[in-house]
Amino acid sequence: MHFSAHRISQLSMAFSFSRYAFGFLMFVVACFTIGNSQPMLNSVEQESVYRVLESLNSDVPWRSLFPDDLCSSAPHGVVCDYASVTGTLNIVELSFGYVSDFNSNPTCSPNSTLLDPFLFSSFPHLRKLFFYKCFTQQPVSLPDLSRVGSVLEELVFINNPTLFGSLSDNIGNMTSLRRLIITGTKVSGKIPVGFGELTNLEEATLSRNSLTGEIPENVSNLKKLKVLDLSQNGFSGNVPGTIGGLENLLKLDLSSNYFSGEIPETMKGLRVLEFLDLSDNGLVGGGVPLFLSEMSKLKGVYLSGNELGGVIPDIWKNLRGVNGIGLSRVGLVGGIPVSMGVFLGNLSYLGLDNNKLTGEVPKEFENLELLSELNLNNNNLSGKIPFSVGFMGKVGGKLRLEGNSELCVDEGVINSFYKVKIYNAVENPRSALVYGYGISSSRRVGDSTCCWALILVWVVVNLL
Repeated sequence: MHFSAHRISQLSMAFSFSRYAFGFLMFVVACFTIGNSQPMLNSVEQESVYRVLESLNSDVPWRSLFPDDLCSSAPHGVVCDYASVTGTLNIVELSFGYVSDFNSNPTCSPNSTLLDPFLFSSFPHLRKLFFYKCFTQQPVSLPDLSRVGSVLEELVFINNPTLFGSLSDNIGNMTSLRRLIITGTKVSGKIPVGFGELTNLEEATLSRNSLTGEIPENVSNLKKLKVLDLSQNGFSGNVPGTIGGLENLLKLDLSSNYFSGEIPETMKGLRVLEFLDLSDNGLVGGGVPLFLSEMSKLKGVYLSGNELGGVIPDIWKNLRGVNGIGLSRVGLVGGIPVSMGVFLGNLSYLGLDNNKLTGEVPKEFENLELLSELNLNNNNLSGKIPFSVGFMGKVGGKLRLEGNSELCVDEGVINSFYKVKIYNAVENPRSALVYGYGISSSRRVGDSTCCWALILVWVVVNLL
């Protein structure tokens, strides 16, 4: 049989195509075979996951719903991965408690508990452990997770009001820990010295607990720390000067504790800090720290409820990014710097109430376009309120001026409102724009602008 050169070329191409097609088919078969012969989760970890799930919600038949290998089919929140050294499959993440439809972790029943506090030692490769609103009725002891070993990176307990116990003295063994979040619990006791050995820690949120004692001096070892939130606990003593060594810190919240002494000057080392809240402690003296002007990244400064005293310093030129300032109940005297209204263009909240401030309200506040709340209650301010109808309408009921008996409002401003009613008492106002203590319609001697002294004034704009 004779074939033309063209026919031979066609047969050669067909053979080549068939060879490649066969090779591709064998590749697919090999991948399918490998995919179906992957290692299974070992029986110890499989059983331990079932036991944890049953402790958290015994109403769900977990074993019958997920009878197969949990690394092949598991509820959301149970995550496996290959161990880098052994190549075996292991549990690496356990997340419990319904957060949202986009994060539907296994739900916890009202009677959730942990029958075996050492159960998590069965997961030697666990990197994340997360509980959200799981322990709400039955008392549950905080497990000693230092037994998990050095691989745990995230430990999170959020809003578990019946969780009790204390941080383990062996917490320093958790050397891979990046996030430590225990908030809204009954966890008590002191922060152990080992806390300062968590050199990979980036976030430490221990708020709304019953923790006491002082902040360990070796907290300065946490060079990677970006968030330190110890608010709403029972901490006491001085704020350690070593805290200024946390050069990467973005948020520092020590509010609602019992810290005493002065605010340490070393805090000026927190050059990238964006949020500072030291409010409602027992800090005294020194006034508002001048070193705040060196912390140009600040966006929120809250020092309320500390007897700092002194005047409001003129430091605002370097703090143009600040959007919230809380200086209520700090014993301030003197006037309000005009520079606050000049340089704080991003300011949305300013609280200067319950101090001993004197003088006039700076008219430059009118230029703060983003300002939505201004509280000047209970000071000794005087003179005419310098704000326009538009400004007062924008701030609305969050313009607080009560307790300044020498402040007055221009009659022309009042009359410029459309359909204004002035009440001597609160009569179901829809939108309170300016309110204070009392009203007197008599003109002040020598006052050509006709100010009305504010003593329980409500200026109300009726909606059309």
